[in-house]
Amino acid sequence: LLVSSVIGKDRIIFATKEDHETPSSAELVADDPDDPYEEHGLILPNGDINWNCPCLGGMASGPCGEQFKSAFSCFHYSTEEIKGSDCVDQFRAMQECMQKYPDLYPQEDENEEKSSKDLEATSEEASAAREEKGSS
Repeated sequence: LLVSSVIGKDRIIFATKEDHETPSSAELVADDPDDPYEEHGLILPNGDINWNCPCLGGMASGPCGEQFKSAFSCFHYSTEEIKGSDCVDQFRAMQECMQKYPDLYPQEDENEEKSSKDLEATSEEASAAREEKGSS
């Protein structure tokens, strides 16, 4: 006998000892090894790209997902001597799209620029300090 009551937003269910003695009727479904959405990593057994791989961090489904897929597919299937050298246009389109969404796709260059500006400021301060010492 299950007894259920609602208190505020919570539902409290009381189970009797007899409730726990009967076996569960839940059915377990075996994983389908041919399911392309299962965790196979970045490349599926048939060689296709697994766009649902968590390793892509959602890049394939964001606002620039189509551009990402195009660039990544081009690189993956590239047969050029320098792999991906034939994909410049696709990567440029992806980069241009990502620049429209800086909150979603932070640019590494911004961090590098900030670091170099910090270094410049530090070296300018050091130069100014040396000049002050030299003038006294």
